[in-house]
Amino acid sequence: MDTTNLTHRIGKMIAMMAFSLSPLFSPIDCQAQNKLPGKIHIGLIYPISTNGTHAPSDTNNLSLHLLAGVSASEQGATFAGLANVVRNNSRGPQFAGFGNINRGNLDGAQFAGFINTAKTVNGAQFAGFMNAAAAVNGSQFAGFMNYASRSVSVSQVAGFINKAADVDGAQVAGFINIARKVKGAQIAGFINIADSSDYPIGIINIIRNGEKSIGISLDENLTTMLSFRSGGKKLYGILGLGYNFRNDKEVYAMEAGLGAHFFQSNTFRLNTEAIAGSIDSFKSGDYFKSSLKVLPAVRIGKIELFGGPSLNFISTNTQEGRELYTHFIKTWQNHRGGDFKALYLGYGAGIQLLL
Repeated sequence: MDTTNLTHRIGKMIAMMAFSLSPLFSPIDCQAQNKLPGKIHIGLIYPISTNGTHAPSDTNNLSLHLLAGVSASEQGATFAGLANVVRNNSRGPQFAGFGNINRGNLDGAQFAGFINTAKTVNGAQFAGFMNAAAAVNGSQFAGFMNYASRSVSVSQVAGFINKAADVDGAQVAGFINIARKVKGAQIAGFINIADSSDYPIGIINIIRNGEKSIGISLDENLTTMLSFRSGGKKLYGILGLGYNFRNDKEVYAMEAGLGAHFFQSNTFRLNTEAIAGSIDSFKSGDYFKSSLKVLPAVRIGKIELFGGPSLNFISTNTQEGRELYTHFIKTWQNHRGGDFKALYLGYGAGIQLLL
């Protein structure tokens, strides 16, 4: 029995069933269809389809596959329960339960439950796990990872990691962004890495032409912090550990935040910082503090001296936390006990070494 002829016949049967069951195809005129540059491709899985074993060499206007389809190129929408595999270029949207594998250029959008790939993308990629392309003139959205080996012109948004060479737009990741040159913002839950990025928003920012420093500071509560500041020319992140010399039990301090540089010169600049921190005994009770700081800074070589006022909000359920500072602007106390909250003005100063 001729296997090629058998698969072609089965494909034709699937096509006839699809035409009879779906109103999508009822208005299609066969004569008009013949005038189109491509064809409609319907099947189960390669080679059981209307194109049979010739499917990898065919160009289609519309492809519908219950499991997976293969084609040379696509000029319209492509649907598959599991995967669409296109050997060359595609125009139009691609939808797959598992993955869209496009080996050429894509002019449209890809939607997949797990993975999308293409050479270059003029449009967008949406995947439950990963998007990969050489260059993207548009955006990538993935549950875990986006990858572009050359460039991204709009944005990468991922649950865990984004990686690209050059980004003219934004990278937004739950954990880490990696790029070479970024014209825009890098926003990460923890770390940004780039050769050039003036607007990184993360706790740690390793920017080659940016700035890193290690400093020590003291605030109105006698909390001494050893902090690492890292970022670009405009924005930076803050991560610190310290010790409180006023308390007896809640003495271990930590902080994390974001900062921005203003009015920069060779000897002076104004640093503003938004920081969230805590003081803990690691046994019982909580002390949380959020601060907005305005810190004029003077630079002498690699040394920078800074200090200024702060606006602070605290929330604590410990006695030491309530007594740590007493000159409040406003306080809130639950009548049944619980957390004590207060707003007050404070101050701080420090010194840091620019690395």
